[in-house]
Amino acid sequence: MDRLLFSATFLFLFLFNFSLFSAVHSTTFKIVNRCRHTIWPGILTGANRPLFNPTGFVLKSGKSRTLRVPRFWSGRVWARTHCSTEPSTGKLSCATADCGSGRIECAGAGAIPPATLAEFTLNGDQGLDFYDVSLVDGYNLPVLIIAKGGTRGGCSSTGCLVDLNGACPRELSVVRGNGSREGIACKSACEAFGDPVYCCSEAYNTPDTCHPSPYSLFFKNACPRSYSYAYDDKTSTFTCAGADYIIIFCPLPYTSQKLLSARKDSAELPLVNKTMLYIGRHLRSLSSPG
Repeated sequence: MDRLLFSATFLFLFLFNFSLFSAVHSTTFKIVNRCRHTIWPGILTGANRPLFNPTGFVLKSGKSRTLRVPRFWSGRVWARTHCSTEPSTGKLSCATADCGSGRIECAGAGAIPPATLAEFTLNGDQGLDFYDVSLVDGYNLPVLIIAKGGTRGGCSSTGCLVDLNGACPRELSVVRGNGSREGIACKSACEAFGDPVYCCSEAYNTPDTCHPSPYSLFFKNACPRSYSYAYDDKTSTFTCAGADYIIIFCPLPYTSQKLLSARKDSAELPLVNKTMLYIGRHLRSLSSPG
C-alpha cells in the first residue's frame, strides 16, 4: 500500500513538474492590429508540425490577441483585409490575402498572394527559433516582428514598416475595384508575370542563377530586412531562443523605430530605409519610363 502511494505521489510530482517545465518553455505570439481598419489574421501550420489553433480570427483596430504556440511549431501568420460576408450564403471573402476557406478560420489553407507573411520555425537547429517577414509572395500590409525575452541568438526585430501599396509599380498593383484606383496590395513579379527568372524556378532555381530583379529591389530598398526573393536568406532570416514574439500589423514607422532604438540589435541591415518611409502615393512603372 505504501509503495503504491509512493508511486502515485511520484507520478503526480513528475507530471506537475513537467507541466511547469512546458509552460515555462512555451512560446506566445501577441498579434496586434494597429491598422485603422479591422483585419482577419490567418495562421497556417507547416507540414508534419503540431497544429496551431485558431487558424483564423477577427481583430478590430487597436486590439490584440495573445496565443500560446506549440513548442516545435513552424508556419506563417498573415492578415486578410477588406473582408465581407455574403448575406445569402454566409461565405466570407477578402480582397487581399484570402485563404479561400469561406470562413473566419482558414482550416489548413494558406494566403492567396499577394500577402505579407510572418514566418516562424520554433526550436529548430541548436534550439533556436528562426523567423522572417517575407515579401516573396507580394505585399498587402506593413508587419513588424519583435522578439521579447530571448536568451540566445541575435533576437533582432524584422519586418516591413512602409506602406508600399500606393507606390507599388503599376504592373504589380492590386486596386480595390468598383471604379476605385486605391492600391490595396502589391504583387510579386513572379505572380504578375509567371517568368521563371522572377520565380527562381526551372533554369533559375539555384542561388547562382536566381538574382535580385528591379522588382524585388523595390521591396528590398523599402524594407531592407524583409525577404524580397527566394534566395534572400543572408539578410532576411533571424534567430532567437526562449523568446515570445509580438507581431504588429500596420506599425507606425517612426514610433516603432524610437521604441526599438534602445534595443541591442546586431542585424546587418537597418529595419527601415528612412528615405522611403513615405515614398509617395503615385503609381509608377519599373518596366517603362515615367
